[in-house]
Order: sequence, then C-alpha cells, then structure tokens
Amino acid sequence: MPTLDRLGTAVIGCGYWGMNYVRVFSEFSESRLVTVCDQRPDQLKELSIRFPHVRLTTKVDDVVRDPQVDAVVICTEATTHHAIACTCLLAGKHVLIEKPIATTVADGEEIAALAESNSLTLMVGHTFIYNPGIKKVKEFITHSPSEVYYLYARRTNLGPIRRDVNALWDLATHDIAIFNYLLDEVPAWVSAVGGKVLRNCREDVGFITLGYLGNVLGHIHVSWADPNKTRETVVVCSDKRIVFNDLNSMEQVRVFEKGVRLVEPKAVNYGEYRLQIRDGDILSPRLEIAEPLKEQCRHFLRCVTTGESPLTNGREGIAVLRVLEAIDRSLRTQGTRIEVSTHEHHANDQAMPTSAAA
Repeated sequence: MPTLDRLGTAVIGCGYWGMNYVRVFSEFSESRLVTVCDQRPDQLKELSIRFPHVRLTTKVDDVVRDPQVDAVVICTEATTHHAIACTCLLAGKHVLIEKPIATTVADGEEIAALAESNSLTLMVGHTFIYNPGIKKVKEFITHSPSEVYYLYARRTNLGPIRRDVNALWDLATHDIAIFNYLLDEVPAWVSAVGGKVLRNCREDVGFITLGYLGNVLGHIHVSWADPNKTRETVVVCSDKRIVFNDLNSMEQVRVFEKGVRLVEPKAVNYGEYRLQIRDGDILSPRLEIAEPLKEQCRHFLRCVTTGESPLTNGREGIAVLRVLEAIDRSLRTQGTRIEVSTHEHHANDQAMPTSAAA
C-alpha cells in the first residue's frame, strides 16, 4: 500500500471538471500528479504550458501501464466510465470516478466487484457530500428531535447540454446523492416526468418525486433550459426549515426556526387535529472554509493509504444508479410510480438505460 508521499496520480479526461481535478491534485503536497490523459491535442497543449512537469498522453493504455501511477481519476463521459474503470482496476490502480459511476447498475456492480476482489479503493465523485454546507444541514437533521417532513431541490441553468446522458442523469444525480446522505437511506420508489423542450434527443428538463421510509417525500427539479441558475436544497421539518443555497457564498445555509406539528393524536372536532405552530429565529450558522472538491480528493488519498472505505464508495454510487434506472423506467411510462430495485443485476439483465442511449 503506497504512502502519501509516494502516491502517483493520473487524470483521464480534461474537460471543465477534469481540469479542476488536475488543478487540485497538482496542488497537493501529499501526492504527485504524474500523468494527464485527454484525446484532444489542443487541450494537452494548454496543459503543457500550465503543468510543464506532468506527462501528457492521448492513450489510456499509457496511464494504466505506467508503474508510477498508483491512482487514477476518471472524468470522461459517463458512457465510457465502465470500460476505463475496469481497465484501470485490472491494472492495479485505485480509482476515483466521476458521477455517475456508470450508466447501468450491472456495469456499476462489475466495477465495484473488481475493486473489491483486487483490494483497491473505489470512490465515486459525489462532490456535494464533501460540501461543508451539506454537512451542516445533516448536523441539524441528525442532532435535532424534529421530524423530517419532506425535501426538495432545484438545479437549473442554461446548459451545458451533455451528449452522453439526459439532464436527469447529469443534474439530479447530485440531489439523489444528497438526499440519500441526509436521510441515511435510499428511496423505496420514484416517479418522474421529463420533457425535450429544446428538441434535443434526450430529456433536458425533469421533475422527480422520491418516496422514502416514514412517508418522507423528496422532489427534484432539473433543467438545462432555465435561464435562472439555481443550486438549492431545502429540508422541511416539524420545527424548522433548512435551506442550502450553493450560490450564496455569504449565507450558504440558513435555518428558519418555524414549523408545525401535531400535538394530540385525538381529534378536537370531527376531522380536526390540534396543531402547534412554532415561530422562532432565522439562523445563519458558521461553516468551515473548505473547497468541496479538494476535501473529496484529500479523502480519496487518505482512503488509498489507510485502506478505509470512502464515504462515497462504490456501494453508494450503485445506490444512486438504482434510483436513476427507476427514474428512466418511470419516464418511459409517463410518471408511473416505480419501485427502486434492490437486487443485484446479472449479465442477462437489461443493460443500457434510455438516458445513455444515443
């Protein structure tokens, strides 16, 4: 098992998000950025100027055959994740793979099985789980006796439009991971509708309902066609409303100490129940100053060197995939309520979801 001062890393795929990984890993003193791989010569030319001491290549094989590379970050299109991840794991490389882990549960399970059988670290890039604001929201939920009623999230903007998956797979993946993390569970069922308002071949707008245990509901609105950029998650509880706004750098989390709860199970009059309304302060808690992506990458390095399981491991990534596959089935049936699968897939199961098809 490598130590931090000897850990060699490589990044495969240098689009917008991949470049962020290159920047982060080049700044770490605990590891060395050895190689960067991208199929675009122009992108590599730019990288050669910014990172002159990093090896550059257009071939994944150059990365996996390099004995100085201990861990690989995969930031390519989602439809390529399975093949590249399996190649890296079979070569003995630890893997941090961008969300989603794959485009089918069967492929995700194969990636996770390879990592486990080879005793390698597998991490999925659900970056918001490492966001100090989301961590603070979870603290308020975990350390409060209040009951969670429902959650909702909005993630909208004018693009960027992906070529490999639809807007629900691209954007709602974040919010599904956040909801699962906040509630410590996976939804039992989903219902989803979507539209191709931009006359795209994939859904560019979607509305998703998630059903969790205890009648807790989650709702997610995503869009590539909304001119108003939003990145908001709201948790409504019996005695508070917690708001996470990723675009508000000054007050990323606000807690409204207002709520309503049932105080007597017996009806006062026919069909009526006694409700208690609470009206309190509005809090803006102090958050630690940390870049979520850097915290995620640092956690990955620690897991590689200690052998501990990442917070967003393969199992968590597959749990999100199960929800996404159920969303696809609901989309095809115009919003039918679909149970989220809990069984393992096999080679003869249906593979490619509609969202990843051309």
